[in-house]
Amino acid sequence: MTDLKSTERFSDRVAEYVRYRPDYPGAMLEWLQDTFGIAPAWQVADIGAGTGISSKLFLDGGYRVIAVEPNASMREAAESWLGDDPLFTAVDGRATATGLGDASVDLITVAQAFHWFDKDATREEFRRILSPKGLAAIIWNSRHLVGTPFLEGYEALLKQYGTDYTSVAERYGDELSMRAWFADGYLAMGRFDHGQLLDYDGLAGRLLSSSYAPREGQPQHEPMMRALRELFDRCAVNGRISFDYDTVIYVGKLK
Repeated sequence: MTDLKSTERFSDRVAEYVRYRPDYPGAMLEWLQDTFGIAPAWQVADIGAGTGISSKLFLDGGYRVIAVEPNASMREAAESWLGDDPLFTAVDGRATATGLGDASVDLITVAQAFHWFDKDATREEFRRILSPKGLAAIIWNSRHLVGTPFLEGYEALLKQYGTDYTSVAERYGDELSMRAWFADGYLAMGRFDHGQLLDYDGLAGRLLSSSYAPREGQPQHEPMMRALRELFDRCAVNGRISFDYDTVIYVGKLK
């Protein structure tokens, strides 16, 4: 997705990304362990690791994690946050050229990044670096678009003020497309409830972590922030709103 500058889009929003993006549910890691026997002895490569949010889940589980991230600002944020953990390593690389050795990885994770990748070239690179027992897990936190006045109002706000929201919004894979990508190696899908309870500052930070949210100084920024404040004041309960997701994971081999 070079037309959308996928490796550069978040360079000016690293601080918001670190503080306000959601993590991933521990139940998902438990599911991987119970369903596929993925154990801490497995070497994990977190591709498109960003600021390390997905890497942290596996580090906390005792896994060795190599975070592969091409964006220098995001990679440096991950190193600042996680670099003291001896199980963590960050490298400059991308999905199609990880720089990792042949058959050196037991589990590839891609969280919130796969939709930016060249799918065919990525498949070949992942096949190269996976060990014979290796698996790939493609993960998204998919924001609920409907279901509450807040969720529906937030979606309307993004459509009105987002700079290129309609081009990049919810471009995540579905089961049909992931079955096609894994082909005969597709194994399973898991789905987990997840969410954030946010005060206004948290909601504003979550919005500004999105690459399509206009930054301060851009014409639509101030009107967008006023609309966000109005939406929050209208929908908050006890000073918080519920920002709801489905965490969806697709697992397979690459034969």
